[in-house]
Amino acid sequence: MAGRRQRIWITRTQPGADSTAERVRAMGHEAIIAPLLAVHRVDNVEINLRGVAALAFTSANGVRAFAEQCGERELRVFAVGAATAQAARAVGFKTVLSADGDVEALAEGIAARRSQMHGAVLHPGAVEPAGDLAGALEKHGVEARRAILYETGPVKLSDAEAEILVRADAALLHSPRAAKVLAGVLKAHPAPQLRALGLSKAVMRPLARTRLAAKAFPPFPLEAALLNLIDRGA
Repeated sequence: MAGRRQRIWITRTQPGADSTAERVRAMGHEAIIAPLLAVHRVDNVEINLRGVAALAFTSANGVRAFAEQCGERELRVFAVGAATAQAARAVGFKTVLSADGDVEALAEGIAARRSQMHGAVLHPGAVEPAGDLAGALEKHGVEARRAILYETGPVKLSDAEAEILVRADAALLHSPRAAKVLAGVLKAHPAPQLRALGLSKAVMRPLARTRLAAKAFPPFPLEAALLNLIDRGA
């Protein structure tokens, strides 16, 4: 695949889709921005930080939702990966640690530092999170709470839009929910020539039974590693 200009479908939510598209274009490929999920903020949420020693984020959307509703920036932040950590630093958090893995890796990283914390870990996130971080933390003996700040819902594509999008060379997937929506799109609009490139093994699970030209994920859940798959013929 190296050397050939490809049409890459960016499925992630905004504003992350724009930054991914910029990187794809810098590689010499065409970026098609068509998110499969939309983020909707939950209104009238009161964020209670009493007794909270640290924040844990499993997505950049969670970071942005928290930053819009709360001015606290001094608490230590634990992030699931590099993109989420970068988002936390961008809104003003100073102490940010990245697990560079999945929800379980994040829970393990936090548990390894529980002796340094005196209080609970707050997980600001979605109505339906990709994983049960609070539950995983409690299994490790860490007090955890959730703050539900937003929800994600599927974007409805018209048949005409779907037919154009599935003709792309590859679709980039950043979350299991996006992969699940893509599986539904491909059930109605089969695309055996499409390659699906996901951020991690967990992201790709919803596509297990979907016929595709290729399904691949990088060894580390980093967007730079994901983008490297484009030219490797994965």
